[in-house]
Amino acid sequence: MRLVLASQSAGRRAILANAGILHDVMAAQCDEEAEKEALRAGGADARMLALGLAEAKALGTSLACPGALVLGCDQTLALDDGTMFDKARTMAEQAEHLRRLSGRTHSLFAAMAIARDGEIIWRDVEEARMTMRSLSDAFIADYLAAEGDGLLSGVGGYRIEGRGIQLFEDAEGSHFTIIGLPLLPLLAFLRNAGVIAG
Repeated sequence: MRLVLASQSAGRRAILANAGILHDVMAAQCDEEAEKEALRAGGADARMLALGLAEAKALGTSLACPGALVLGCDQTLALDDGTMFDKARTMAEQAEHLRRLSGRTHSLFAAMAIARDGEIIWRDVEEARMTMRSLSDAFIADYLAAEGDGLLSGVGGYRIEGRGIQLFEDAEGSHFTIIGLPLLPLLAFLRNAGVIAG
């Protein structure tokens, strides 16, 4: 059965490819900002926001891929007081996000949903707890200069698989959850669905 990843994320594509999962890629067919506004207006917390966006991406894209399993994904970040962070739009905003996260623990919620022919048939949300060490302004400036505006493509503005690991003193949860595609529950679903060998 055909698997379609409704995402342009290079990280998610690499996770699937490295795991030997054959898949096609299509940009998610939904208005993410409109969906986000509606979910927030309905009182969604960070976990439900991630799941709602993953479902919207899977559902919208599945209508363009008859018969295929379409995987939608999203990731959100929240402090313990419920304050949610969106992707930074500028490097100055990214620096401010890092200052606000410095010395604190936050949660990353990585959600996945699979749709077929306009119906959600599977969903999952995983959480990682990330404790950022206290960062100096000089370190933040050096980090942003070294990493560049590619950081703006992810919530949190760090690449844990690279230099971003230097931001943290502790991390609880799957490495795949932190990157944005919790692989083990997805593999279990794909085996049960007969997409990959058991």
